Amino acid sequence: MAVSKKKGGHASLQGKKPSNSAKVKQQPYTRNPGHITNKLKRSEMYGKYLLAKKAQKRASRIAREKQAEALGEDAPAKPKPRTLDNTRESEVTTVKEDDEEIIADEAEDEFAPYFSDEIRPKILLTTRPCPSAELFHFIADLMRFIPQMYYYPRKSYSVKEICTFGSNRRFTHVIVLSEKSKVCNGMLISHLRPSTAANGLGGPTAFFKLSNYIPSTDVPNNGSATNHVPELNLHGFTTRLGHRAGRFLGSLFPHNAQFQGRQVATFHNQRDFIFVRHHRYIFEEGKDTSKETKEKKTKARLQELGPRFTIKMRWLQEGTFDTQFGEYEWFHKRKEMDTTRRKFHL
Repeated sequence: MAVSKKKGGHASLQGKKPSNSAKVKQQPYTRNPGHITNKLKRSEMYGKYLLAKKAQKRASRIAREKQAEALGEDAPAKPKPRTLDNTRESEVTTVKEDDEEIIADEAEDEFAPYFSDEIRPKILLTTRPCPSAELFHFIADLMRFIPQMYYYPRKSYSVKEICTFGSNRRFTHVIVLSEKSKVCNGMLISHLRPSTAANGLGGPTAFFKLSNYIPSTDVPNNGSATNHVPELNLHGFTTRLGHRAGRFLGSLFPHNAQFQGRQVATFHNQRDFIFVRHHRYIFEEGKDTSKETKEKKTKARLQELGPRFTIKMRWLQEGTFDTQFGEYEWFHKRKEMDTTRRKFHL
């Protein structure tokens, strides 16, 4: 005799959400559910956690707006948002603006003759062996961006042989571009000129990972770069290592800026990513008038010339390129150095 199955049962066994029969108001879930081991339950509770967090932020924002409207000018200042930049871990090697020791060191380092315009840089540019045709678009943009740059085919020469070739022909820097899947992904820069700061030898040498390249032709509302020497803007380099990296990149440009060209080359460091941009500033007559002179105010507008790309330093080596016997000043080790998201090195 067949036993008849009982209909109904608990709502969770039927794939339904159990009803709140006690009519008890559920409290919003305010704790991060990372401790829950069950994946499905953790995902469900995390969704509730985000909704509760969003509702709480909205309620606090509405309360602040009402308070500001009621108090008027006496309202408290808007709270400053927490970001990775303003909550970064303090670095021991952070440089102060009026540090006399740093100023004295930089006045005698390898790059001092470039910043005092005693020496003009002359740069040899080459690529990896057998470069793709796509890489030459970046080469053309780079040669329009940096003055006094000369391209030489790599052929079958090693980087050491290229450095020897460049120093014999009085080049000050060598840049070697690498690529993967027809996309430029690395830039090796070696300083060739001997200096007393480097014990009569060349150096240093640095390797930068390169990403997010946008050609000049793809930049929105782009302009055409002229042959004028651009002004240089190094921004965001706050540590000793950052100062060294910034001065290294600054030594690629002549320091006799031709202001009539109104062009600016920018290296902006943010969270150890160095954003490279090329602009022209344009002065225009604004619509507003000055109360004192009763003349229309002059405003400045930027026109991007391109290219755009981002670099991140991976290592810095003493002397010219030598992977076998060269000594590293700094080497980025992610597992040891990047312990938190708020720790930056430049």
